[in-house]
Amino acid sequence: MDILHLIDRLEELFNDSKAVPLTRNVMVDEDKMLDIIDQMRISIPEEVKKAQQLLAQKDRINAQAQEEANRTVEIARQKADDLVHRDVIVQDAQRRAETIISQARAEAEGIRGDADDYVVTALNNLQAELERLSNQVRNGLRTVQEDQMRRAPVPSLKSEQAIEK
Repeated sequence: MDILHLIDRLEELFNDSKAVPLTRNVMVDEDKMLDIIDQMRISIPEEVKKAQQLLAQKDRINAQAQEEANRTVEIARQKADDLVHRDVIVQDAQRRAETIISQARAEAEGIRGDADDYVVTALNNLQAELERLSNQVRNGLRTVQEDQMRRAPVPSLKSEQAIEK
């Protein structure tokens, strides 16, 4: 299940909860909240898997870029070798080969940079989302725990004296 959908459900549960009069507190259906939290625990590893897939995709893109760069460099070298064998245009061929190699390297570097930027952006977004989720879960737990503490019976003075005896 999509983590954003679960967040929406948690927020909906909160919004549908009954307000406690004269406080900023609400009464939340414990079973529903715990169910959503359990589903979040299951869903978050999926988000981590997505991040791992992004990293693998980055590695594939880098490998493809390197392979393409190597092919381009090899083609450029072959062309340069062919041109060197021609006496009339030897100098021109060397300049062209250097340009092609330079362009291939720049292109490969650009592809690598784009792939790195894409992965960094995706991972930053995922990290921000996970932090936001963590804060929401922490706030939900704190609210439930505060409600539990408020509902806990306060021992009376008589019962404390009876316990001491």
